[in-house]
Amino acid sequence: MHPRLSIHQVGFGAQSLDQFADACVRIGARQLTLVSPLLLADGAASIRATLAERGLRAVNVAHGFCATPLSDPAGRSAARDTLLRLIDEAAALGVGTVYMLTGGRGTLGWEEAADAFAEAVRPCVERGRAAGVAIAIENASGLYADIHIAHSLSDTIRLAEIADVALCIETYFGWPEAGLAELIRRAMPRCTLVQLSDYVPGDRSLPSRAVPGDGAIPLATLLRIIHDAGYTGPLDLELLGPRIDAEGAEAAYARAGAVVTDMLTTLRL
Repeated sequence: MHPRLSIHQVGFGAQSLDQFADACVRIGARQLTLVSPLLLADGAASIRATLAERGLRAVNVAHGFCATPLSDPAGRSAARDTLLRLIDEAAALGVGTVYMLTGGRGTLGWEEAADAFAEAVRPCVERGRAAGVAIAIENASGLYADIHIAHSLSDTIRLAEIADVALCIETYFGWPEAGLAELIRRAMPRCTLVQLSDYVPGDRSLPSRAVPGDGAIPLATLLRIIHDAGYTGPLDLELLGPRIDAEGAEAAYARAGAVVTDMLTTLRL
């Protein structure tokens, strides 16, 4: 598997860290993305030992910032405290990016919610920079409006600029947007992570991802655009949903790794 690729833990459901790590080894991965509850519960030292035994390293952590709407001051305060603790654990583990969903807007308008998020996350951004951990937000479907406020890539760039955070380009949600190449170039100075999967036309539910190459997303074209815009960082495979469950997570991720590795090799990236 190409050394830039990482395997996302979310696709392996309730499997233990040992089971997930062993699957990554069998797949041939060297890097992985963890979910934040595991890191907060087990701590960096324990996880580092588990991964080191297998020659793996965690490069990203996925996190839900605010469990309550951003209109709730107490919820924002609690979210800030949790993220500060997560940053310390991520730094101890050597993770480069904590990428997040923001929390929903609640009773706030979009601009008000953006300002509330920016104010809440500011100390965390400063802590992350000092520790070498980027705090990022991703673009996610409007069907996640109860837990996130940045849906299009354009929205995400705007929010990243308001909050002065990094960003993750989720190609599954961003690929249909108009002016995508221009948006990618605009995003690039803040981009610390790119995520890959595929969409099969006709799917109408979430999550419903497919193995790269099985659907309609022009991933090779996007990879070229992203590379030419200056991105050389991690490429995260995030696969979940009925198609992945039917094939089996390990088999699906192994096939995805092979497909994207071939793309990167052909493109000489």
